[in-house]
Amino acid sequence: MKLRLLNCIVCALVYLTSFGQNKIDLKAVFDMEKKQIKISQTIQYHNTTQDELQTIYLNDWNNSYSTKKTALAVRLADEYKTVFHLAKSRDRGFSTITSIKQNGDDLTYEQLKDQIDVIKVVLKTPLKPNDSYKIDLEYIVQIPNSKFTSYGVTASGDFNLRYWYITPAVYNGEWQYYSNKNLDDLFIPKSDITLEIEHPNSYVLTSELDLINKTQLPNKQIVKLKGKDRNSNKLFLSKGSNFNTIQTNDFSIVTNISDEGLEVIEKVLITERVTNYIFKHFGKYPHKRLLLSEIDNAKDPVYGVNFLPKFIKTYPNHFQYELKLLKNTLHNYLENTLLVNPRKEQWLLDGMQIYYLMKYVEEYYPNMKFLGALADIWGIRSFHASDMKFNGKYTLAAMSAARTNRDQPLTMQKDSLLKFNTNIANKYKAGIGLKYLDDFINAQILENTLTTFLSDKKLKQTSTKEFESYLKSKTEKNIDWFFEDYLATRKKIDFKIKEVTKTEDSITLTIKNLQNNKMPISLYTLNNDSIISKTWIENILKSKTLTIPRNNANKLVLNYERYVPEVNIRNNWKSLKGFFFNNKPLQFRLFKDIEDPHFNQVFLMPLVEFNNIYDGFTLGVRAYNKTVLRKLFNYKIEPSYAFKSRSLTGSASLSKTHYFDNDLFAINYGIVGSYTSYAEDLFVRQIKPSITFYFRKNNDLRSNQRKRLKLRYLDIKRDEDVRNISSSFRPNYKLFNIRYLNSNDNLINFNKWYVDFQVEEKFSKIAFNYEYRRLFESNRQLNLRFFAGAFLKNKTDAGSDYFSFALDRPNDYLFDYPYLGRSEDSGIFSQQYIDAEGGFKSKLETPFANQWITTLNLNTTLWKYILAYGDIGVLKSKLDKPHFVYDSGIRVNLVTDYFEIYFPVYSNLGWEIAQRSYDEKIRFKFTVDPQILFGLFRRRWY
Repeated sequence: MKLRLLNCIVCALVYLTSFGQNKIDLKAVFDMEKKQIKISQTIQYHNTTQDELQTIYLNDWNNSYSTKKTALAVRLADEYKTVFHLAKSRDRGFSTITSIKQNGDDLTYEQLKDQIDVIKVVLKTPLKPNDSYKIDLEYIVQIPNSKFTSYGVTASGDFNLRYWYITPAVYNGEWQYYSNKNLDDLFIPKSDITLEIEHPNSYVLTSELDLINKTQLPNKQIVKLKGKDRNSNKLFLSKGSNFNTIQTNDFSIVTNISDEGLEVIEKVLITERVTNYIFKHFGKYPHKRLLLSEIDNAKDPVYGVNFLPKFIKTYPNHFQYELKLLKNTLHNYLENTLLVNPRKEQWLLDGMQIYYLMKYVEEYYPNMKFLGALADIWGIRSFHASDMKFNGKYTLAAMSAARTNRDQPLTMQKDSLLKFNTNIANKYKAGIGLKYLDDFINAQILENTLTTFLSDKKLKQTSTKEFESYLKSKTEKNIDWFFEDYLATRKKIDFKIKEVTKTEDSITLTIKNLQNNKMPISLYTLNNDSIISKTWIENILKSKTLTIPRNNANKLVLNYERYVPEVNIRNNWKSLKGFFFNNKPLQFRLFKDIEDPHFNQVFLMPLVEFNNIYDGFTLGVRAYNKTVLRKLFNYKIEPSYAFKSRSLTGSASLSKTHYFDNDLFAINYGIVGSYTSYAEDLFVRQIKPSITFYFRKNNDLRSNQRKRLKLRYLDIKRDEDVRNISSSFRPNYKLFNIRYLNSNDNLINFNKWYVDFQVEEKFSKIAFNYEYRRLFESNRQLNLRFFAGAFLKNKTDAGSDYFSFALDRPNDYLFDYPYLGRSEDSGIFSQQYIDAEGGFKSKLETPFANQWITTLNLNTTLWKYILAYGDIGVLKSKLDKPHFVYDSGIRVNLVTDYFEIYFPVYSNLGWEIAQRSYDEKIRFKFTVDPQILFGLFRRRWY
């Protein structure tokens, strides 16, 4: 009787435990030809809250590929990735649900209106607290091409899958669902998973789940997999076995990450060291296998290792492999065990990953330099960058965002971050923030807390709030500043030693907080380079005066060991030897370098340029103070010798920038001067002081909308052409210019307009320019540009059109446009086209207007990058009637705005294509400025 009772109790406990677990049972039949999966699935979800649920939500992220209007499509377009929008329908994936049932009865369900990768399901009976629902689904998954997000069907026919089946959304008092945005951050509850996969024999299946059974049939095989407490759903089906398993004790890593040509024994030893390190700090991995893919490595590479060509061996092969393995193991371990909402609380996962990555390098590679083997090469070793330790790159990258005012709070949702911050800056800021906190708390409290927190919360849903409470219970120090200022805001850190008085026994100093925050700073007393004391100074709201023992100190330094991520470390030290010792010596460096706070650095860079056909190639040198990290004050002096004009040319500039934490993003003011050729043996001297106000949405830096107000004064002096003396020639003039620009530069919808006002002694004029581009779902592109300009006053010489509005080729008396041959009226360089003023491509008989002008330019796609264009306009000059003008032709758009060719066809001149010297009518748009070309890359990241 007692034995029977005991058996009943055990059975009941097993039943209750099983019933309380989340479960996913799935049968998937792969059709490789159609790139489809036919799925039968059962989901059981346990309601752990005290709320009664009438409806539930499911994640169907494969359906995020189904249209060009999903959140995923918009995200890719925002980052200027044309591959998805231009893809054929058969390459985009989707999900087709045939039924969702509960206890055999059909349930009512729908895709959310603006989130078609989320499904709302109405239950037959409400789901009570501590109860579970169980539903059955039948659906077909069309797998997308892998070129969009790396997951999907590859060009070689392999299947790299993630988020490929439907999963329950988390409910923890409110529903935690959101759309796929290519951030790999789906938040799902842990579940016991059983998969039954049917696929052809020619494919090899790789998964992190445990293999239970494999049935081999003539043309296919059926594989059964199981996993307990899982939240990862990666699955790889490859035509060849490209994954290797490295076994260490009772744990194995399955990976296809490039092994840098290492021998098997080396990989085993490295894997063992990496896993032992992680298990020491995180505890044992709760599963038998950890899956790492080359996709993981490509999406989260070891930046600094991956930029140079592979034939340049910057780091030893074992070091490169070791760091790749460590970084990806840390990422996957944390992602699979620390169950926080990755869309909202990614900083904790990133912070722990980078923190332990830095500690690993400190422990095993303390002398590794950022430049690796390059640091010891003659010429390179003279750079300050060659002295930087490998871990210095984390502060460098985080500060590159802060120095340009593009940093964002670590607690901001992941989908609101700039790509640079998502992939690099915020990850690094989180890691160095934990190092900063660790140094402040001291006594290994943070590291021990991280270890015990991971142990206590492993495979349990948690949050950064719980981490904050947990950490505060372990220390008596006030660490509110870390959570309130460092994490939750984009406040910068910058402290300065302002006033120092000293006696034989003591030092009295004032530390000024140049930013508005409550973050602490470390104060060091040094005797030469030996540390005498270190003190943390807290609660410096504006400034704080304190007295400390002298103890033979001859130097005071803030943040000497640089654990505090300050935006400016040039003002951190004071010598106690006398006033003149505080003056930093001048240091000249060849080429740009990272900042050395102990010197006033001047960088020299040889220049070989081709700016125009009159100067030809120029050889010169640039002297400037701009380091790798941007400074607020910059100067640049560029003297050069022009070989064709045989003269000294060049330019110089000074500028100062102020950044703001609001929609007024920045103010820049400065002055530029230059001396260069503007025609054969003729030179122009320009002086242009200006002030510019930049506007950007402070709460949405991902928005491509920009506004700019620029005010400038231009003083232009030109050589007079004695060979072509004209009474209308005005070599010297001065004018004031105001321009307001508003742009929203996106791949699908492009809007830009500006208003320009100019006033000079003899004229004043106003102009309006509007541009619109639209990329339709049919992949047809429409470009529209409207320009209107009028003189408010014009007393210039009637015989000169130098200041007139131009129909096809502006005179550019402001010297703003990158003309290669600005004074040419024949030859190839006269055919250079710049989208300005009238915007016509054909050279008509009325090229100028000294009263008013209005034009409309249209382009539309014919096939791929070939477009048809048409221009119409009306222009009016004094003592002349208005002229109606038009032209049309073919535009070959190789790189939009950067390299384009225009072939005129028909205009006021008739059929131009049939006329003589047609090759002289062809126009081209071309830029050789590397900074402009770099903008193609930069706009995807910032």
